[in-house]
Amino acid sequence: MRRKSEFDAVYRRGQRISDSLFTLNYLPNSLGVPRLGLAVAARTAGPAVARNRIRRLVRESFRLARRSLPEADIVVGVRAAVRDAKNDRLRNSLDALWVRLQQACARSSKV
Repeated sequence: MRRKSEFDAVYRRGQRISDSLFTLNYLPNSLGVPRLGLAVAARTAGPAVARNRIRRLVRESFRLARRSLPEADIVVGVRAAVRDAKNDRLRNSLDALWVRLQQACARSSKV
């Protein structure tokens, strides 16, 4: 996702899942594939090197989980704790959030 209007739609009409490191805002789409948007603020994540490291980790985690994710627009935001977190902790957190996203979308589609 790249357009501000797409991010705004996810924030306005979507739902949220979060943990101590990340927030996932998501909104089902009809495109047939999940799409990723990143919201990694300098104030939260730190200098450019740290922000880019986090973005790379999120993109890679999304790429690996993509086939099992529901058709949704997903915006990943960060919390202040990501500054001090090691890569393994970030990956584990994202993996757990992808699973929670699958479960949340499966529940909402059954209703």
